[in-house]
Amino acid sequence: MPPRMSAHPAIAVSGLTKRYGTFVAVDGVGFDVRQGEAFGILGPNGAGKTTTLEMIEGLRRPDAGEVYVLGRPVWPDPRSVQQLIGVQLQSTTLFDKLTARELMELFARFYGRTDGRARADDTLALVGLEAKADAFAEDMSGGQQQRLAIALALVHDPEVVFLDEPTTGLDPQARRNLWDVIRRIRAAGKTVVLTTHYLEEAEQLCERVAIMDNAQVIALDTPAGLIASLGADARVSYVAGGEEQVLYAADAQHAVLTLLDEARTQGTAIENLSVRGPSLEDVFLRLTGREFRE
Repeated sequence: MPPRMSAHPAIAVSGLTKRYGTFVAVDGVGFDVRQGEAFGILGPNGAGKTTTLEMIEGLRRPDAGEVYVLGRPVWPDPRSVQQLIGVQLQSTTLFDKLTARELMELFARFYGRTDGRARADDTLALVGLEAKADAFAEDMSGGQQQRLAIALALVHDPEVVFLDEPTTGLDPQARRNLWDVIRRIRAAGKTVVLTTHYLEEAEQLCERVAIMDNAQVIALDTPAGLIASLGADARVSYVAGGEEQVLYAADAQHAVLTLLDEARTQGTAIENLSVRGPSLEDVFLRLTGREFRE
């Protein structure tokens, strides 16, 4: 199904700010999300990703700034966009004595849907849980519970879906299974906004990425565009004098040969020499002066 398009971006954010006393959690954040796009907000823990998402979703009132979803203002009345969005929070508490299908039907009724059974079956199939329709959430694995939480966010057929660090705490296999689910959601024509502190996740799933640090968006582009901004084809790292060094080079072979020649001349030992392509981690390092710690 193609995305439902209009003249408006899916999300338009400008000057978004949230303070707690003297602490600034989000500081003048602004960006647009195109309809049908998979948009990532990437940053280390504490960067302001979740607070930004909650203000867009209508869950946390901003102190300043504007938020529009599909052309409608979220504030001061966030109920105006509730039917248009689906939200998967970082943690979801589910009713213990309801099966997955019963939970889905209940959530469909919350949104006034009269086709709860059909929506339940279709959405459980979308996230790969059709075999677990009659299972209780407590009997599911962590990855299956996350897929169920995403299914609950989709049951009313929203146009924009928010996923807040959906793979945190999952093992690598469960994480990749959830990546496939997110790709299917995109293929179904939804706009997806994803927060994550996993660099590889942002590169794999998102068409564009906003990098947040210290409550601000410090860069926004496609993953390839962000990496290309380094102006280098290779990242060369090594240890000299007990300290790790990193340099970026357009010609990896020339850079390594020059490095070894200079080290020989100066009598410096080079250890743990490594050459690889640059990544979003290198973009973050270049922008902030420190490494990205997931």
